[in-house]
Amino acid sequence: MYPGNSHASYNNQYQRPSGPPPSRIYQPPAGAPPSRQYERPPAPPPNWGNQQTQTYQGTGGISYQQPTQQPPMPNFNMQNQQINGTNNVQQFQYSSCTGRKKALLIGINYIGTSNALRGCINDAHNMFNFLTQTQGYKAEDIVMLTDDQSELVKVPTKANMIRAMQWLVKDARPGDSLFFHYSGHGGQEEDQDGDEEDGYDDCIYPVDFQQAGSLIDDVMHDIMVKPLPAGCRLTCIFDSCHSGTALDLPFCYRAQDGGIKEYNVWKESSGDAVNLVTGYLTRNTGLMMSSVSNVFKRIKATSGSRAEQIKQAKMSPADVIMFSGCKDSQTSADANEAGSFTGALSYAFIKVLRENPIQSYLTLLQNIRAVLAQKYTQKPQLSSSHQIDPNVRFIM
Repeated sequence: MYPGNSHASYNNQYQRPSGPPPSRIYQPPAGAPPSRQYERPPAPPPNWGNQQTQTYQGTGGISYQQPTQQPPMPNFNMQNQQINGTNNVQQFQYSSCTGRKKALLIGINYIGTSNALRGCINDAHNMFNFLTQTQGYKAEDIVMLTDDQSELVKVPTKANMIRAMQWLVKDARPGDSLFFHYSGHGGQEEDQDGDEEDGYDDCIYPVDFQQAGSLIDDVMHDIMVKPLPAGCRLTCIFDSCHSGTALDLPFCYRAQDGGIKEYNVWKESSGDAVNLVTGYLTRNTGLMMSSVSNVFKRIKATSGSRAEQIKQAKMSPADVIMFSGCKDSQTSADANEAGSFTGALSYAFIKVLRENPIQSYLTLLQNIRAVLAQKYTQKPQLSSSHQIDPNVRFIM
């Protein structure tokens, strides 16, 4: 969510901007010691059979999907996955989630800016309660960074966020269940290394982004995904704008049937086609060249061996799952639900699992979307580091 308040405009609902907050020097909350200084940090294939579901009514008259039979547990043995019908094989392992549980929760309201948010700090606290009350996480194994705290180490500066991410994955072992939750502003920046299908890196904005910069998906993938061993789970929730591929995971799933989504270059390039025509009609050479360049980048990133190299580079033998608040091209809502300000995805994720903890990956995605569809146009995405069977039970 963020920069540029891009959260839908409903009663009592505020758009989390799609760009960074306005320029300002970060000031600690009232009561913090006056000498605080914030330094820049140094640099077999799954079973795709259709799952049989039935509809049931939840609170608020929302219709949910529920498997007619209890979804099976994943196969926790090391598995081989053939890559796109080639002779290349990737090994991966689902996590049993019976080992150590650790969590990092980040909520940034950008207090004092003209694009301040209202629900992000609430999201962090709500997720803390959910994890400790229902998922077996211990308070001492949870780090929370919010921008209403006076202790420097607990403020979500870029340096603190990076250190906390490194703490989260440090000494990870098979069977562990790690949890990352971010609620705040998100945006997009031009891709510099050619690994993005749409030509843009997704990013999130620390509270001191004006001084220290954003955190892009490539960096977060390197910190939180690459170090993980096979059989270790990392569940990520990005409740922010433009977050569809915020962790650069290579597999994204359709909510209708759980199949793998394929990127459509021409569909995603429709906006550039309009800009190209507009540039031609207005004789705006810069707009025309930018539009052509964007389309060329997408074609290059999604064609032949290059696309395959990118996908394989982003795969992991670990069990990494991400739910995002919206597609890369969408914004996420900073909303008022049940009398409290909250991010729409964070609210829906907790609501669905509290009301019915037994979900498959597919029904969890469908039910999160069902909650949001009551008010919002954003479409949460499910992605993973290896090809999951969407019909097995979601655990964490």
